[in-house]
Amino acid sequence: MIQAASVTGFVKTIFIILLVWYGVKILSRLFAPFLVRYVAKKAEQKFGHGYNKPQKNESKVKEGETSIDKMPRKNASSKKNVGEYVDYEEID
Repeated sequence: MIQAASVTGFVKTIFIILLVWYGVKILSRLFAPFLVRYVAKKAEQKFGHGYNKPQKNESKVKEGETSIDKMPRKNASSKKNVGEYVDYEEID
């Protein structure tokens, strides 16, 4: 048996959709600041946790001192032959 759609049923459906839509908008405006604050606090805890750990060199080096971790090699030679220069033309 086929049921025909009635105008009142269609209007009720549109009304319910609009009611839910505006209800979600109003609730999101109310709860969005709390949600953003919660997410920001969690991100701060997550990223700030790594910065609170002491570094390896922090205990050895005093403030204002210069420390060199690795000395460069004395016999470092630069290569003069680094490749060919290719000239090009733009094609219109």
